[in-house]
Amino acid sequence: MNQQTFSLQPFPSTKSLPNLKIAGNIARNGNKLTICFMLGGDLKEIVIPSPSNIPSRKHELWQDTCFEFFLSIKDSARYWEFNLSPAGHWNVYRLDGYRQGMQEETAFENLPFNVQNKSDGLTLALDVDLNKIISAEQAIEVAITTVIKDKDGEITYWALTHRGAEADFHLRDSFIVELC
Repeated sequence: MNQQTFSLQPFPSTKSLPNLKIAGNIARNGNKLTICFMLGGDLKEIVIPSPSNIPSRKHELWQDTCFEFFLSIKDSARYWEFNLSPAGHWNVYRLDGYRQGMQEETAFENLPFNVQNKSDGLTLALDVDLNKIISAEQAIEVAITTVIKDKDGEITYWALTHRGAEADFHLRDSFIVELC
């Protein structure tokens, strides 16, 4: 099993940033990907969507607090965007190249994940079988990101690295976690 820990950094801003820490771990065992996000800090200052009784596939989850990761096959232009809302809603998109040909990835009919929201932090954990989109022999590159919406409606963008002049989670040179 190939496991790595991570810590996300906010995109530099002239505005005051929420006092948060976003960390976690990601692992690949065969073709099962496990990712766990841990959000800690002053959670009263941010908007965390309430749990849904019926989690479902939804669009534009990134307009609110949302945990995300981008996955590509090494040396391939195609990549996938996974969006996970603390409410339980989710989506997976397939893109042919940098922000090109985005469409829902229909290989996934559901994407169950576990959310634990406590006063001192929030944990979101997902186990996903990648066999529907790639083979176990293919090395993957991953970008791990989070969108945080504060109580004033301001959005901050968190990632392993920010390689562009603007916050852009789709930049391929920010897919810096390699898992075999």
